[in-house]
Amino acid sequence: MKIVNVVGARPNFMKIAPLLEEMSRHSELRALLVHTGQHYDAAMSTLFFQELAIPAPDLNLEVGSASHAVQTALIMQRFEKVLLEEKPDLVLVVGDVNSTIACALTSVKLGIPVAHVEAGLRSFDRSMPEEINRLLTDAIAEYLFTTEKTANENLLREGIPAEKIHFVGNVMIDTLLKHRDKAARSQILTQLRVQEQTYGLVTLHRPSNVDCPPTLEAILSALSALAQRLPILFPCHPRTREKIGAFHLMHYFTQPTNGTLSRGMYLYEPLGYLDFLKLMAEAKLVLTDSGGIQEETTILGVPCLSLRENTERPVTVTGGTNTLVGVAREQIIAKALEILSQPRMPYPVPELWDGHAAKRIVQILLENFGHIPQRP
Repeated sequence: MKIVNVVGARPNFMKIAPLLEEMSRHSELRALLVHTGQHYDAAMSTLFFQELAIPAPDLNLEVGSASHAVQTALIMQRFEKVLLEEKPDLVLVVGDVNSTIACALTSVKLGIPVAHVEAGLRSFDRSMPEEINRLLTDAIAEYLFTTEKTANENLLREGIPAEKIHFVGNVMIDTLLKHRDKAARSQILTQLRVQEQTYGLVTLHRPSNVDCPPTLEAILSALSALAQRLPILFPCHPRTREKIGAFHLMHYFTQPTNGTLSRGMYLYEPLGYLDFLKLMAEAKLVLTDSGGIQEETTILGVPCLSLRENTERPVTVTGGTNTLVGVAREQIIAKALEILSQPRMPYPVPELWDGHAAKRIVQILLENFGHIPQRP
């Protein structure tokens, strides 16, 4: 069974790593890895591949950055050539980035079945590009692997046959649990001169937050106010840093000194997986607009404020550490201060977030291989 596995952006790397590792254990599987190059920072991609022990991609399409339409079209054009040459039995895509829908659509038009890992997640906000990618990918996939029961319900409501839906758990959590001990040995706290449980951690990348000057300023103003209580560390996405500069908002940040970080908000380059996992695990509070970080903080037991009005991962709210707080300045400050004043509470682990999701996925594919609709 020949499977082409697709990654395109850094969030995909944590999802594909355990799948490739599990596939490598089965001699009847031949797994190829295609990197579309949607995230084109070579240094960061290389670091993630090394830290997560992901094999070098068999092919890199090197599409780079562009508008959604241009990027999606380039991926489809280049990926079609791969499929015509490799003739895989199955294409496996993960997550909700442009590479996900582009490669899924190209595959099904050539009669090649698609497996979607992290299917069924819905924010019900169609202004989000990721929501469109999720909906369309799920509509055409043959195998839909879900991380939480609400995703199954979403898919059934959309008319997806129940036999295509498989609740398997969360491959991102497979990766976190595997690397948690290694991340614990990271020296990033020493390098940044902070102590455990004494700082807040921020990530920000969604266009709805960073492309709108009033919204971005409201968020940074709230974070700056919180930074008068404890240091706020902000490893910054390159595109977000560009917008901060373009909107003349750099004055919200503090220059580091030679000693232990005092109160203030500090801007950093993006971090590798292990350093960031360590920084997240030891934070007093995490503020983010990332879906993946909502999941990771739930497993780590770290309070998380999502700078969004909705989430496609409701289990992190109903059973985890995540709170939707929106983007209004006063609301962010009030909720953050409330959390900072409370002792940290234990939280239950969501169902099947046990480190074995990849094993379940590969087993299902092996069991069903003879029944996968084959290309004409």
